[in-house]
Amino acid sequence: MAKPRNRAATLDALHFALDRNSPVPLYHQLAQQLEAAIEHGALAPGNLLGNEIGLSTRLGLSRPTVRQAIQSLVDKGLLVRRRGVGTQVVHSQVKRPLELSSLYDDLEAAGQGPATQVVRNETVPATADVAAALGLAEGADVTLLERLRSTHGQPVALLCNYLPARLLELDTARLEATGLYRMMRSAGLTLHSARQSVGARCATAEEAARLDEKKGAALLTMQRTTYDDAGRAVEYGTHIYRASRYAFDFQLLVRS
Repeated sequence: MAKPRNRAATLDALHFALDRNSPVPLYHQLAQQLEAAIEHGALAPGNLLGNEIGLSTRLGLSRPTVRQAIQSLVDKGLLVRRRGVGTQVVHSQVKRPLELSSLYDDLEAAGQGPATQVVRNETVPATADVAAALGLAEGADVTLLERLRSTHGQPVALLCNYLPARLLELDTARLEATGLYRMMRSAGLTLHSARQSVGARCATAEEAARLDEKKGAALLTMQRTTYDDAGRAVEYGTHIYRASRYAFDFQLLVRS
């Protein structure tokens, strides 16, 4: 059954367990439970929360407490306040497992409705860093792809990928309709392994404008070199993600 959208009645069906004896502030307890409802789909993009007065009356909380809880989720990008509409669910944060998969496939599998805008698709000379990653001579021709990836109409990531020139035909229209790794596999390339590093930094003014963030906002960074089954480097990517919308999931095992 499809989830109802744009209706405050969805919130009325949720149960909130607030412990007034807990050292955790009530606003934080409420924010955590609202965030969990968004993440698990009980509150879907487009659902309305109703007004703060109704929610505070229902839960027996003060309006400032409810307002603080809602504002914390607005700051995370999970809710938005719209004049004449009310407080509305925007989306849940994208949580991506650290494995050899494409962002497009992960978003599609999570029901996030990925959309892509190709900013650049051209042949350029390889810089020293790109040449080293791909095992090419500096200045050799490489294909540069720059794409803006969005979900639910909101930007999530700016993806910059380099591939050896003539590795495969990269049609811009197809790149906007599907994922790069899917195109590579369709061309007969077998992706076998990758080396990846994850970091963080602040957004530049240009990056902030593209990702609908403020200058200096936190960004997650990822660099990845992907190899085929013959050990050949077939792709080098440098990506940035909105930390307010995106997270990496790790599974850690105890070494015996």
